[in-house]
Amino acid sequence: MDFEGKATTTTAPSNTEFAQSVTARKPLELLRDTEALLRRPAVAKLVPILPPKLSNRMQEASTVAETSLQELAEIDLEKISDWELQPVRLRVGLCFVGFGALMILVLLLYLNTLHPELSTVGQIHQYWYQYVWFVCFGIAGMFMIGRETMRPTIKLKKPRNFK
Repeated sequence: MDFEGKATTTTAPSNTEFAQSVTARKPLELLRDTEALLRRPAVAKLVPILPPKLSNRMQEASTVAETSLQELAEIDLEKISDWELQPVRLRVGLCFVGFGALMILVLLLYLNTLHPELSTVGQIHQYWYQYVWFVCFGIAGMFMIGRETMRPTIKLKKPRNFK
């Protein structure tokens, strides 16, 4: 018996190149088109079976979505500066902190109303996973806020008028 393997030669597959896109579409245009491809058929199917008042509202919401996404698609993301995004990043950090605090309060309310027999140690023992998640949300938000507040602010200097 020969247990030694014999080398077999295989040919490497040739690298096939994929066709490159002729026009690079913006991400917001892709979002607009994808959302429209999903929304339009759904609205077309639902409008005939809904009550008239509700179908009118659905069509109005669809047209509002169409116009707002068209406006979004016209935004050039390359022209948005880092300075303009700072308030948004601060709000997101505040949302994380607020969500974490709110969910801890909801968890405490849940535990105190539905499980009053548990002590504080018992509550943490059974629901430590949820506590950790909500505290981590708050800490992530505080890190985001801290990062944004420590960024150097670049103020445009106004020319002085000497008289």
